[in-house]
Order: sequence, then structure tokens, then C-alpha cells
Amino acid sequence: MILQAFLKSLGQLSDRRFLMVLGLGVGLTLVLLIGFYIGFVTLVGLIMPDTFNLPWIGEITWAETAISWAAVPLFLLVSVFLMVPVASAFMGIFLEQVADAVEDVHYPDLPQARSVGILEGMGDAARFLGVVIGVNLVALVGYLLFAPIAPLLFWVVNGFLLGREYGQLVALRRTDAAGARAFRRRNSGTLFAAGVLMAVPLTIPVVNLLVPILGAATFTHLYHMLNRVAPSRSA
Repeated sequence: MILQAFLKSLGQLSDRRFLMVLGLGVGLTLVLLIGFYIGFVTLVGLIMPDTFNLPWIGEITWAETAISWAAVPLFLLVSVFLMVPVASAFMGIFLEQVADAVEDVHYPDLPQARSVGILEGMGDAARFLGVVIGVNLVALVGYLLFAPIAPLLFWVVNGFLLGREYGQLVALRRTDAAGARAFRRRNSGTLFAAGVLMAVPLTIPVVNLLVPILGAATFTHLYHMLNRVAPSRSA
């Protein structure tokens, strides 16, 4: 079911409306990612010494390296860790547009979904962003203690968070808060698996730019599939 939902989302990439949302989404993702990167470099610069020596390389100036040509591979590396908060921030901004584009093509007979206002969406995104950052800071201890399986822990932790929150927010467009919570609990295993499958490509540089859009579309399909909603029926 998850693969089917993902393939449907991937197959809609040629749709003009979907491409427009995708283009805006990728652009915003880059802006957010660069913003997080600048914040990360600033924070690390406050902690690390201005210069340090590496074997066989010599003296490294952190700030100059971070903003020079060497920032490109560094940016790609850091994006592995920063794309989860970027994806969470993205939800409140473009989730509704992505879900509308998916439903217009695949579920045209559904009634109009509840509109999630910009302020409400931004509030949800900010709340979830705080949860993601807080949980990952706590989980950082586990990543360091169990370094050989750190990627697996990262995928599990963030897969749970992404599946829980994306499932909740997609459901809120079609039901009230109680109904969204019930949907999430009833399908917790599937949403967790979908969240993990979303977290894995988030750790792949460049590919991760497409994940927030495709993730939102995939979870929209999953909501209707899990509720056995056919295109000819309403939710």
C-alpha cells in the first residue's frame, strides 16, 4: 500500500499544477536548508576554535571553510541532518496545496476539504519543528553511544515523528482533531513504516530536496487508502 501511494505520487510529477507546487516546494526547501545551514555554522563557530589542525591536511579555518568552495560538500553533509527539521517546517506551508493537487487528480468526487489557514499551518509546523529538534537533541546521545547503528536509530526516531505528524495533519483536512487522532492510532504501524521510508531518503543529499513534496502526497494517498475511500466516494 505504501509503495502504491508513493508510485502514484511519483507518477503525478508531470502534472502542471503538481510541478508548480513541486518547484515552489524545492525552492523553499533550499531556502530553509540554507537558513538552517547558516544557523548551524554560526552555532558551531561559537563552540569550535577559529582554527584547528587536521593530520595530513594542516590548519583549517572553520569560518572560512564553511563559506568557501569547501562549503558545498559540507553543505551536502550537513543537509543529511538538517532535512528532517526542514521537512517538518515545510508541512505547514505547502501540505494543503500538495494534498489539493493530489485529490483533484485522484479523488475528484470528494467534497471540499477543511481549509487549514496559513497561521494554523505555520503554528502546527512550528510546534512540530520544536518537537523534532528537541527529540533529536536527546537522541543525539544515543547516536553517539551507538555510532555503528546511528543511521538506523536516526531513521527509526524520525520515521516515527514524521509518520505521526504527517498522518495527523493530512487527516485533519478531512476530520476533526478526535477523528485525526483515532486515524493515527488505528494505523500507527503503517504510518510509522511510511515515516521511516520518508526519513531514509531525507539522508541522501540532493534526493532529499524532493522528499517533503512527495512525502505529503504519499501520506494524502495513504489517508484515503487506509479509509477505503474510492474516487467515486466522499470521505
